Parts: sequence; structure tokens; C-alpha cells
Amino acid sequence: MRLLSAAAALCLAAVLGPAPALALGCKTLDFDGQGYTVCRVDMERDDLRLFLEAPDGRPWGQFGRLDAALEGEGRRLSFAMNAGMYHADRAPVGLYIQDGEEIAPLVAGAGPGNFGLVPNGVFCIAGDRARVIETEAYRADPPACRHATQSGPMLVIDGELHPRFLPDSTSRYVRNGVGTFAGGGEAIFAISHRPVTFHEFGRLFRDGLGVDQALFLDGSVSKLHAPALNRSDFGRTMGPIIGVAAPAEGAGE
Repeated sequence: MRLLSAAAALCLAAVLGPAPALALGCKTLDFDGQGYTVCRVDMERDDLRLFLEAPDGRPWGQFGRLDAALEGEGRRLSFAMNAGMYHADRAPVGLYIQDGEEIAPLVAGAGPGNFGLVPNGVFCIAGDRARVIETEAYRADPPACRHATQSGPMLVIDGELHPRFLPDSTSRYVRNGVGTFAGGGEAIFAISHRPVTFHEFGRLFRDGLGVDQALFLDGSVSKLHAPALNRSDFGRTMGPIIGVAAPAEGAGE
């Protein structure tokens, strides 16, 4: 088990803080000279889901369109991010499971681009637990995921950075990803404020947040919806979206 340094433990406490009335919480922080927004999802209290296509068969594409649809159900989108890489038609690149239905299959082995920079992995929601699982481990013993999205590369693997990350890399993008702890009771999402390297982003999850496993989601299209921070990014049409559907004010559970 990796032990957090005192500085890392203080950083994590500053990010998460005490649980608010709604378990979900998003905050900004600085780590190693870079700014990030970090969102904590309590898997026992927050309804974290994946979203791909609207009833008309088109991808939701934008946070606002999805939020408006949830309003019709007496719910609101209290947090969301883009949830992995996708093809030109917005279809997921790798494994994608939504509400227990496998829409796209697992893709194993090395390949082009960041997705194929193995080891890559799967973010799986099963019951009230969330896990980031390395792809080959998932293939060997696939859990019963209610929702799952595959992406790559892994950022943190069993408490260690991806072996291909270089401290002196010059490849910088605004990046977003997700990390989980061994117990699976929380999922920690993060997005950088400015372009960062893989090494810097991986260190945020490993050293700043102390997660056991973390997965890169994207760096070409990295967007965040966090109404509590008065932020809802708009721009290029997204493929898969991951978000928390919370009861709207005045609506019952």
C-alpha cells in the first residue's frame, strides 16, 4: 500500500474536504506548479452514469443538451466530463457499456495514438463501486459493469506511473482523467487548467491525490461541467459523457 507524504495528504484533504450535503464536490487546486479542477464522486450517494446517444439516435454532444433532457425527469446534471475517446461518428473507440448493455467491445493490445499506449484501461461502475482496471486484467476477469468506458493510457497502475511517461516530455495538452481507490467507494475526476504533460498529470493522481489506479480520458477534447463552480465548457461535439444525475431542487428522490 502506498503511503501519502504529509504534503500529499494535506493536498488531498484540501481537495476533498468534509462531505457536503450533496456528496459530490468540485474544487480547484494547485499541484507542482499546475492548476487543476478536481471533482469527488461518492459512489454510495451520487448517481454516476455514462451517456452517449439521445432518444433521436444522435450523440448528446454537449452538456447543455443532456442537462435539458434530465430536467424533464426532475433531475439535473450536477457534474460531467467527456468520458473517453471516440471515432468521427462519435462512437466509442473501445469498450463501452451503458445501463448493462455492451455497445462497443473491448480493444486489447497496443495500437496507434494515446489509446493504444498500453497499458490502457477501463473505468467500470458496478453497483455502488467504481474501479479503474488495466485492460488485460479486465479481459482476464471481466466484472459485471453497469457502465464502463475504455481509454488510454493508464496514468497510475498499482500506485506507479505509466512506464512510458517521460519527465522531460514536451507534449502538452489540457487533459482530463479519473482515479479510484482500492475500496471503490469514490471516483476522483480531474482536468488541468492549462496544457500539461502525461508525467505531470500522472503525478497529480499518484502524488497529489494518492489514488491506486488512474486512467487518462482525453487531451484533444477535455471538458468539464461543474455548475457549483459556474463552469460548463462548450465547443467540439463530444462522444461519451460521464456525469452525475442529481435530483433537481424541489424534486423528490
